Amino acid sequence: MNFPSFGFGSPWVLLLLLALPLWWVARRRRPPSAIVFSRAGTLAESPRRGQWVPRLLFLVRNLAIAGLVIALARPRSGGRTEESLSDGIDIVIAFDLSSSMLAEDFQPENRLEVARAKIKQFITMRKNDRIGVVAFSGEALTQVPLTTDYPVVLAAVDNLQPGQLEDGTAIGTAIATAANRLRSAPGRSRVIVLLTDGVNNRGAIDPRTAAQAAGQFRIKVYTIGVGSRGLAPVPVGRGLFGLRYENRPVEIDDSLLTDVARMTGGRYFRATNAQALDEITREIDRLERTPARTHTYTRYTELFRWPLGAAVLALFMELGLLAWRAPLL
Repeated sequence: MNFPSFGFGSPWVLLLLLALPLWWVARRRRPPSAIVFSRAGTLAESPRRGQWVPRLLFLVRNLAIAGLVIALARPRSGGRTEESLSDGIDIVIAFDLSSSMLAEDFQPENRLEVARAKIKQFITMRKNDRIGVVAFSGEALTQVPLTTDYPVVLAAVDNLQPGQLEDGTAIGTAIATAANRLRSAPGRSRVIVLLTDGVNNRGAIDPRTAAQAAGQFRIKVYTIGVGSRGLAPVPVGRGLFGLRYENRPVEIDDSLLTDVARMTGGRYFRATNAQALDEITREIDRLERTPARTHTYTRYTELFRWPLGAAVLALFMELGLLAWRAPLL
């Protein structure tokens, strides 16, 4: 027995209410008692005085029984379980935090700030996807495991800064760390979005070997090379007025990133400016769509206290009537 906003946890208990009409019929067929008054004075005053007492007792007794049965049936409101099909993906974003991400070839911001803004925009476009974050430079570290708590993911991306890890670019370690987070994920679609601006120069794991292992777990790797072509102002140290920059050649291993993506069924993108990076994140969003079954749970508000309270009140009324003018039954 369910209604849009009301139902019973154990509706079969309500069958006990059918015993009440049977009791009524049996009571009507029972011969009336010869004496229905407990006090002779009452009988002397009036033959009809006090006849309402047995009727009221019968009424409150029915109310008490009905209240107890309804309470046992667990009335509740506001809850339901829904099952629906939605598009869900398990995604780990591997974000490069090497010092070269401070290069200022994405004017007016550096690579880090532009990449951070576009990745946050990519996260806000997701729905029903579980997202994790892995930061890497000379080593890799999981910042956020897979979750649908997008505010937590966005806060973690906001806190990413060069210098948090040993400097360098360990692409293979980043892929292996992200793949380790995804290999036991329950979803059918698993994706690594790896964003870097350099070449692999640190770590004990070869990027192609890590990509091959990720492919064995059916994990796709989408690689993004962040950086303009030619020369870019790159930080080389600190001076009296902050970071000191020098124009140096932009080195991104396009061949390696292309191989990593191809080996896993993903794609490689080269982002030479903020607009290109924006288009890349939108294209990745369009590429990966896999139906996933989800459940929506709403907590019930238990209402058994109301019928139980009514039953207790009716019981006390019956006891009070019996103490005041108890008929002989």
